[in-house]
Amino acid sequence: MADEDNSLGRRVRRYAQVGTAVGGIAARLAGQRYLGLPLDRARHAADLSAALGGIKGPLMKVAQLLATIPNGLPEEYVNELVQLQADAPPMGWPFVKRRMAGELGPEWQKRFKSFEREAARAASLGQVHRAVALDGRALACKLQYPDMQSAVEADLSQLKLVLSLYERYDKAVATAEIHAEIADRLREELDYEREARHMLLYGRILAQEPGVSVPEPVAALSTRRLLSMTWLDGDKLLDVVKRPLEERNEIAYNMFRAWYVPFYFFGVIHGDPHLGNYTVRPDHGVNLMDFGCVRIFRPSFVKAVIDLYFALQRDDEALAVHAYQSWGFKNLSKELIAALNRWARFVYAPLLDDRTRKIQERDTTGNSRNLLETVHSDVRRLGGVSPPREFVFMDRAAVGLGSVFFHLNAEVNWYRLFHELIADFDVATLARRQGDALQAVGLPLP
Repeated sequence: MADEDNSLGRRVRRYAQVGTAVGGIAARLAGQRYLGLPLDRARHAADLSAALGGIKGPLMKVAQLLATIPNGLPEEYVNELVQLQADAPPMGWPFVKRRMAGELGPEWQKRFKSFEREAARAASLGQVHRAVALDGRALACKLQYPDMQSAVEADLSQLKLVLSLYERYDKAVATAEIHAEIADRLREELDYEREARHMLLYGRILAQEPGVSVPEPVAALSTRRLLSMTWLDGDKLLDVVKRPLEERNEIAYNMFRAWYVPFYFFGVIHGDPHLGNYTVRPDHGVNLMDFGCVRIFRPSFVKAVIDLYFALQRDDEALAVHAYQSWGFKNLSKELIAALNRWARFVYAPLLDDRTRKIQERDTTGNSRNLLETVHSDVRRLGGVSPPREFVFMDRAAVGLGSVFFHLNAEVNWYRLFHELIADFDVATLARRQGDALQAVGLPLP
């Protein structure tokens, strides 16, 4: 469709819209830098949040994503960016009719038994409508907003500016690979045909997991910018956090399997930690939704995750160095390894503790921020690090899952759940499983 082209005109308009929002902030930061004035990080973060908050679309989504990456931004920025609202006002019925006609043809309504005019959900890249197929199946139809490709490319250019502003005064974390990884994943999210293949992949991977449900895409009612899938009923995750502990523990177990069976058995992870991407079935199983952001890892990367676990468990420095190097970290001194290990011990802590416990216990919550600050300070003093691309979404996914368990307030023996998953781990077996699964749904190897 012509109106979907990544046109220069649309990109220029988007550059102007976003550039106006961040340009003044950049100018003030540069002035403070060259005049030797101290940077008021809290004010700068608040200004940046205010600028981004008025702009719907990819850049706001990216801002929220950055706020979930440990060490990616200082606390002042995280506090501001997590307040940005992901939900955009839905487009009205005239827009929906035009968009649906463009995707399925002028007689599109005859291809459904019913199609609800009001959106059931609206987000940064598109909106979801409930519908009923001619065969009676309940459907969720995700319809992409117009001009998203132009918006993504313009916003990614502005994101590079935002990241460079931060890196100018804090060189602890190099941002080039972070930007490259976010750019690739965000571009993939625009391709609903790819998302349908992700959905089929997860359906295949989790077919033997009774506690997890995955929607099925409906190819005849889908295009590159329209994804129709079966509707899964369930309660919002935040609506079940007051249920009895036994129920919450069962939900947590099913969520753990939903995330980490794909990773440790197939090298695949669901990269969007938004709480709205899960609902809970009446039997305490979970529905996993939104497969736009899926990361497929090299088998050697998954092995390094396990290697680092055992390195921390055994105080094996050589194995820790091997794990970091397998991920792609470079120029690691003994001091830098020690700093990274302090953060890794905090992240891995529930998996290293063979007892029933919460994901984050009360006596550790007050220390986590101080730990992060000291690690960040040490990394900056030691010359900084450049996080490998694959590491960006692995960290993000781990933080997202931790947030789910924190809200559930579940009490589980995480050590035993983890060891059940990795007991028979073999990198060659993972590679074979991964290749077979990706080939079956038409996705390339990592």
